[in-house]
Amino acid sequence: MSFQIPRGTQDILPGEVEKWQFVENTARDLCNRYQYKEIRTPIFEHTELFARGVGESTDIVQKEMYTFQDRKGRSMTLRPEGTASTVRSFVEKKLYANPSQPTKLYYIGPMFRYERPQTGRFRQFVQFGIEALGSNDPSIDAEVISLAMSLYQTLGLKSLKLVINSLGDAQSRKAHREALIAHFEPRIGEFCSDCQNRLKQNPLRILDCKKDREHELMKTAPSILEFLNDESKNYFNKVQQYLTSNGIPFEVDPGLVRGLDYYNHTAFEIMSNAEGFGAITTLCGGGRYNGLAQEIGGPETPGIGFALSIERLLAALEAEGVDLPISSDIDCYIVTMGDQAKDRAVSLLYEIRNAGLKAEKDYEDKKMKAQFKAADRHQAKFVAVLGEDELEKNVISVKNMETGSQEEIAIDQLISYLK
Repeated sequence: MSFQIPRGTQDILPGEVEKWQFVENTARDLCNRYQYKEIRTPIFEHTELFARGVGESTDIVQKEMYTFQDRKGRSMTLRPEGTASTVRSFVEKKLYANPSQPTKLYYIGPMFRYERPQTGRFRQFVQFGIEALGSNDPSIDAEVISLAMSLYQTLGLKSLKLVINSLGDAQSRKAHREALIAHFEPRIGEFCSDCQNRLKQNPLRILDCKKDREHELMKTAPSILEFLNDESKNYFNKVQQYLTSNGIPFEVDPGLVRGLDYYNHTAFEIMSNAEGFGAITTLCGGGRYNGLAQEIGGPETPGIGFALSIERLLAALEAEGVDLPISSDIDCYIVTMGDQAKDRAVSLLYEIRNAGLKAEKDYEDKKMKAQFKAADRHQAKFVAVLGEDELEKNVISVKNMETGSQEEIAIDQLISYLK
């Protein structure tokens, strides 16, 4: 019986995985500079957490979650996103009690959604995300957006477009909600069943519908910006001011809505304008969710964050022809001739690696010429040749593969020579 990888998943093999490592390390370094600390949460949680934390009316909860019962009949779900788990941990571990606030966290890990696989969309995918909890300052909104933009720019992306919007505070959203219901209700029968359900649950989500996006009522729907009260307007203006002072260009799109039910104030997306990137242009999405901690049993805590797909980031790099500076070379390859030399190479290789150098040797009993070819494939900077004659004299012949020069040195001097 032969086995194949499940649909919507992928094997990331050597040669490709180094790109992932480079991107992840770049993200970690950036978070360290911005003082975001890593959090690692379980891959599965109680289903109710995502129903509350993501929103009952979202496609994620209604259609896309991998949910199962454990042996005691409890409903568990593979995490479809990282915010709910992070906020759950923040509340459960009482991180809000720390004297230094906001609590700034980041995560990198696999998420799971049952969607139709296509370019840049998988059923198991890796997200990098950050969450800043405990501050109502609009400057933290600008910081979160700036970090996301900095990651893409640091990796070499240029064809980027940042779009922002304000969803307003609770008062503004209530007024906008009533206006949306009044706008759509008379003709809601012309919309898909999902939109009909959303009308009373969360009418803002109708604006995010993919099936009815061309309906004439979509183009004339009341904008949230028309319903912002003075506090919400001032908040949004401050976010724009800070982005401008950071030199980050953006567009305001009143039609931008986010998938979570508890977003408020700032919402944003970063898109790729690269030619050939594909139909799904969104690279990153995020926003403010001031009611989420309270919704899952914690104290009232403001929060803002974003999440991005590593898969889409790599696809954007490929679309723009960006080559990451991945190094696969090694410091030394040991070529051996004779059984005694092979035996000595085992401990010598161990010593070289323990000294912090990358080294390799032959394990297939290849001839000397084939071993040199293997050294070339490993892009070895030096090749150390050890035979019976060299062992007798306690020396080793070292060849610099860049210059072609070769010299004999004492075996116990090899490590210092390589360094």
